[in-house]
Order: sequence, then C-alpha cells, then structure tokens
Amino acid sequence: MTGTTVAGRLNALGRAEVTLLVRNRTAVFVALLMPLLMIFAMKSMLEQVDLGGTGLTVVGAALSGGLGMVLLQVVYMNLVAAYVARREELVLKRLRTGEVSDREILSGTALPAVLLALAQCVLIVVVGTVALDLGAPQRPELLILGLLIGLVMLSALAAATSALTRTVQTAQLTTLPLFFASMLGSGLFVPLEILPDLAASLCELLPVTGVMTLVRAGWLGGVPGDEVAGAGLSAVAWTVLGVFAVQRWFRWDPRR
Repeated sequence: MTGTTVAGRLNALGRAEVTLLVRNRTAVFVALLMPLLMIFAMKSMLEQVDLGGTGLTVVGAALSGGLGMVLLQVVYMNLVAAYVARREELVLKRLRTGEVSDREILSGTALPAVLLALAQCVLIVVVGTVALDLGAPQRPELLILGLLIGLVMLSALAAATSALTRTVQTAQLTTLPLFFASMLGSGLFVPLEILPDLAASLCELLPVTGVMTLVRAGWLGGVPGDEVAGAGLSAVAWTVLGVFAVQRWFRWDPRR
C-alpha cells in the first residue's frame, strides 16, 4: 500500500473485510436477518406490555428498539468476532508492518459493518415513516447524532471486548453481557418509563441507554431537553471510555 492515501487504504481494507464477511454465512445471517427477526420478537412482546403513560406505540417502540438491535448485532457482535479472527490469523500483525496506521487498521476492519448497519437503520426509519405511519423523525439531528455516536461507541467497545476474547467461538460468550444488559436495560425491549425509578436510574448508566434515548427523541419525540442532554453526555462518555480501553488494552498479537 506504499504511496496510497488514507482513503485508498481504508477502501482496500474495507473491500477485503466485505469479502471475508460474505464468505462467513453465520456473520451474514446475524448481520442481515437477526435484527429483523428481533424486531418481530420485540413487537410480539411489547403487545403484552402496558405502554400507557410512556408516549410510545407498539410499532414505535419496536422499530426504535430495532435500531438499537442493529447497532448491537451488526456492529458490536460482528466486529468482536472479526477483530479476534484477524488477530489470530496474524492479519493485524502483518498489516502493522506496512504504512497503515493502527487507527486505519481498526477503522478499515469496522467499515463494512458500520456502513451495513447504517444502511439498515435508514431502511428501518424509511419503512416506519412511509409504510407504518410513524411519521417523519421529529428531531432528525438527534436521530443522526444518536446513530453516529452508537456506531463509534460500539465499534470501540467491540475492539476492547476482543482483547478479552481468545477465539472466534468464545466471542459468542464475551459479547453476551453487553448484549443482554442493553437488550433488557437500555430500552430496546422494555421502555425505561415502565421500570421502577431505582431500576430506571441504574439502567440509564448502561452504555447503549444514552444512544437509545437520543434515537427515540430524534424519531418519536416526547423526551425532555434535560434527558436528551444527559443521554448525550452519557453516550459521549462511554465512547471516550471505549476509545481509551482500545488504546490501553487492544491486543495485536495472537493469544496463544
């Protein structure tokens, strides 16, 4: 890659990652179909929940939660496995011997998953707006901000989690704590408004909660300004923490 630009190097790394992603049937299934299946599961569960007083409809809660599910499954879970696989196959180590910087290696590996997740989020918003009568996003700038922070945060947390993961197979286990904590406590399945005050306050500290608050405020509205500001600060804080963890503990050499 001698003499290439940053954009050219990222493009080359991204194309290589797309090729590897397409060859992995499990990763393709998780990236393309699992978020859709989870949206249907969320909708079925939310139909049994009393959403009165939350300002949310079943469809609105399910689809906005689906955006969070895309971020978790397409970005976080896929990238943990991808970073571990490239590390154990010595791909990361070989890339570091060239002119590609560490940041470019990490970004290039994440690029296909990030773009795929962004495309799926756009599709969900379009379907919800046009076909399911949810209406256009009320604060599109908050929706975009929430998604962008979520993409960066979960990419960083994926890289950090890979340092704790020995093999691609164990990535299915090391990603579960954040996945289940977010699914149950960040408002993806159960709106925080229906939880007891203490439980809701604790759940607000979870990494994905701030992102989900921004996403729902941007698409569906109804979130007070102080909660939006607090959610934004929380999401940025977790993003900074994730980046710091990557700089401090990310492993480039195989764990043997």
